[in-house]
Amino acid sequence: MSGHFLLYNGSNIVPHCQLVGYTKYVEGKNTEEAFKWIVSLLNKHSIPFQIAGGFAARLYGSERELADIDIGISDKRFDELNQDVKEYVTFGPAQYIDEKWDLKLMTLKYKNQEIDIAGEDGIKIFDKESKVWISAGRDLSISENKEVYGLTVPVIPKEALIAYKKILMREVDQADLKALGA
Repeated sequence: MSGHFLLYNGSNIVPHCQLVGYTKYVEGKNTEEAFKWIVSLLNKHSIPFQIAGGFAARLYGSERELADIDIGISDKRFDELNQDVKEYVTFGPAQYIDEKWDLKLMTLKYKNQEIDIAGEDGIKIFDKESKVWISAGRDLSISENKEVYGLTVPVIPKEALIAYKKILMREVDQADLKALGA
């Protein structure tokens, strides 16, 4: 979601921090450690979740650089994480709105790895072709389990990932779609 703006609580507009490319250890970034940390917190609180975005695309075969770890949870479950993540929060949880997304979002930075936790209940994406906002909430119980860094985690089904990337059609989405054969 880099290079976009946030509409914070419906009044103040602030720039979202720029995303950077993924290499396992860049400037102290440790994707594996960050991934295991956030998954352990979600499991600790029994919060259903789903891996999505570029991270999911990589699990299905995309090889582009990873900017962040995208995780979907229910909008109602953010408060359960607050105590454990408060020192790592760089945004939210609050409503995030830009030209492509309208969703509840909390962004964390752990071990220099950005983690976006998105609320899935009311998420909308903008369809440029039809010029309308489309409800894009997902049933988190419909997932494909994948082995990631020694952990079995729920991942957005490949077909659902392809469907929303076809609507967004950002440069990263186009790269992922090509890699996924879509």
